[in-house]
Amino acid sequence: MQFIKMHGLGNDFVIVDWLGQSGLPCREEDLGDLARRVCDRHFGIGADGLVLLRRSQRADVFMQIINSDGSEAEMCGNAIRCVALYLYKRGIVSNRLMAVETRAGIMRPEVVCAPDGSVTGVRVDMGEPRLERGQIPMQGPPGRVIDEPLSVAGQEFRITCVSMGNPHCVIFVPELDRVPLSDWGPQVETHAAFPSKTNVEFVQVLSRDEVRMRVWERGAGPTLACGTGACATAVAASLNGLTGRRVKVNLLAGALDIHWAEDGRVYMTGPATEVFTGVYIDTVLHI
Repeated sequence: MQFIKMHGLGNDFVIVDWLGQSGLPCREEDLGDLARRVCDRHFGIGADGLVLLRRSQRADVFMQIINSDGSEAEMCGNAIRCVALYLYKRGIVSNRLMAVETRAGIMRPEVVCAPDGSVTGVRVDMGEPRLERGQIPMQGPPGRVIDEPLSVAGQEFRITCVSMGNPHCVIFVPELDRVPLSDWGPQVETHAAFPSKTNVEFVQVLSRDEVRMRVWERGAGPTLACGTGACATAVAASLNGLTGRRVKVNLLAGALDIHWAEDGRVYMTGPATEVFTGVYIDTVLHI
């Protein structure tokens, strides 16, 4: 199985171009097992997720995302920037603005170029955030979840929840470096209030237009970056009156620029990086 390894600010993926193939590298029901093997950092290639590029009847390509634990994600902001760069640089899609089908709907990334034609980043129209409780999804009465208490293991968090096609629980903290991410993250992710589990963002506000974020990603654990999480964070910060609608979200390996525009849509701009290509030999299928 040929692949390319890419990352968006350290959130890394094994991308498999299956556009020219009629089937899949394995049975559909075995994709989760394949992703766990591929993403294993000791016995596989190593990644936060496996991304399959498949044919689409509705867009330029269908992007299927399987997390490192084998679960499927509806959408991933860092992965879609990587996919857009891959498609553009290889001429698979000639237009800088393209359509990518995901489980969360059709997203429209645009490759951003300097006057000399060099790629400087990818801007993605992430669509409108979903704010009603049932859209997250989250248990409880109808309405938005803004600065609402959530009891976790005897501790109370104030949470704001946003869906960017996938669920996010944003928690604002005074000192991000004091957050025990590997303790709090999985407890919030698997809380009974979230029937589909949730991504968890801990956020420190630096100014009206800048924040710091750390993420516990649903299905992957602690990752260096999360594009949909950065979008959810910007929306949550604005809803709580902590920032404006254009926010620089600082992650461990760099920053994403997020704009919750007046048209209600969220636009994310950031880098994507190719690391290496190779051929993966599955030891389960090839003994």
